[in-house]
Amino acid sequence: MLLENKVVLITGASRGIGRATAIEAARQGADVAINTFRDAEAAADVVAEIERLGRRAVAVDGDVALPDSAADFIDRSVQALGRVDVFVSNAGICPFHAFLDMPVETLRRTMEVNLHGAYFMTQAAANQMVKQGDGGAIVAISSISALVGGEMQTHYTPTKAGVHSLMQSCAVALGQYGIRCNSVLPGTIATDINKDDLSDPAKRTYMEGRIPLGRLGRPEDIASVVAFLASDMAGYMSGAALLVDGGAFANFQ
Repeated sequence: MLLENKVVLITGASRGIGRATAIEAARQGADVAINTFRDAEAAADVVAEIERLGRRAVAVDGDVALPDSAADFIDRSVQALGRVDVFVSNAGICPFHAFLDMPVETLRRTMEVNLHGAYFMTQAAANQMVKQGDGGAIVAISSISALVGGEMQTHYTPTKAGVHSLMQSCAVALGQYGIRCNSVLPGTIATDINKDDLSDPAKRTYMEGRIPLGRLGRPEDIASVVAFLASDMAGYMSGAALLVDGGAFANFQ
């Protein structure tokens, strides 16, 4: 029970890594608030799963790209659950597209959701933690893409590098308040965000072959690491980045 009686807030939590993290937080004893966007049925399913685990849950709809959504998510979560102990910035998109003819709107939307959204949400959560006066933990989902390039991801990889950098700077800015900030860098995780890309059997086989552990990651593989970073077991970790990729980054040869 790493997160017993804590309140955990997670953005982009109706599916994939966010959903798995919300459920893992509940398994570890936390009450959970989830942010979703126009995904009411999936959000209700996550809330029901958390409640089946005996914990309280609330879902708040909002577009993380809009600054006002951050204050709304934090305020409504605190109204329902009382406080914020852990904040997980997870919401993100990756509409694959070539570089030379990248639509301006695709670039703008990816930046606004992945990086601006992480900034606004982290700032709002941090202000609530400072107001409470007893510290907290912030974990952002970056990506292995913060470290490597991608032909169809020139708009995406800079946002994930930015999320990692944001956590480093926030670790410095917020340490004086007892707030720890760390990032997780998932490798290739089988989720909705890359479902179409991995639907090609040859591409999937190639990706699996590049991973020393021999399989793609599961959302649960990331959720357990987030729970650790959010817990008191990681009490002296701040400004760190944990690569969770089955060994893919190390497999250069």
